[in-house]
This record gives sequence, C-alpha cells and structure tokens, in this order.
Amino acid sequence: MATVYDFSAKTIDGDEVKLSEYAGKVLLIVNVASKCGFTPQYKGLEALHRRYSPKGLVVMGFPCNQFGGQEPAPDDQIMEFCATHYDVTFPMFSKIDVNGEDAHPLYKHLKESQPGIVGTTAIKWNFTKFLVDRKGEVVSRFAPQASPASLEADIAKLL
Repeated sequence: MATVYDFSAKTIDGDEVKLSEYAGKVLLIVNVASKCGFTPQYKGLEALHRRYSPKGLVVMGFPCNQFGGQEPAPDDQIMEFCATHYDVTFPMFSKIDVNGEDAHPLYKHLKESQPGIVGTTAIKWNFTKFLVDRKGEVVSRFAPQASPASLEADIAKLL
C-alpha cells in the first residue's frame, strides 16, 4: 500500500520535492487559504511547527482556491501574505486542487486513507488537517474547526 512518501509536490517556490525527503518525520498536512474565516489558524500551525519541529514534526501548507474562492492570489503573493501576517516558516507548497478530477495525487491518497464523516472522501473546506506518522501512514483527519492546539496530544503521541 502506498504511503505519503510515494508522492511528490511542488513547493511554493516552484521546486519539485519528493515527500520521501520527510521520511521518519510526523507530518501535519493542511489545505490552507488566505481569505478564510479559519485563516488565523496559521498562527497556531506555526506555533505547532516551532514547538515540535525539533522533535520531528513538519507542518505542510497546501493553498487551495476551491472553497469560496478564498485563495485567489498567485503563489508568490500567498507566501508574502503568510510571511508578513503570520511569520510562517513551515513548508508551503504551490496552490493545488484537493477535490475533483484535478485533485493532487497526494490529496487523493490522503482522502482515501482517512475518509471523513460517514465515509465521504471529499474535503469540505479550507484547513482540513491530516496527521501522518513517521512511517508515512495517514493516521487521523481533522475538520477545519479543529484548532491546531487541539491536535497537540495526537501529535505528541506520534513524536
């Protein structure tokens, strides 16, 4: 069975990265947006990244414009927004689709590995979070409403 490490993604700077480069790390993968009611979660995601990255956590942001057009900017403006408003230092990736025919292969895998409520696979909104263990297996899916701080116990167990 495939793991997250079998995929690659383009960074927000345009470099293709094999996710196998993160092998042995705990990953928190989040579809993000700059003009969403949940956008302030960037602050909590950055706090998790800074607190737990020395122990092996990597937060990964994947901008997406599929929900209410809340991420309309190009990649360079998205990164400028994140750096200026939330001092984001965790890895950010190029804008992708998370649902539909053009959904990024990583997100197809995440959704199949951890379906949502009543087995639905579609991402419902921005800031849906997936927690991946050190073996690259998707272990949890969290709704957009779940604050980054509320994930600390789950993250700590995997670290």
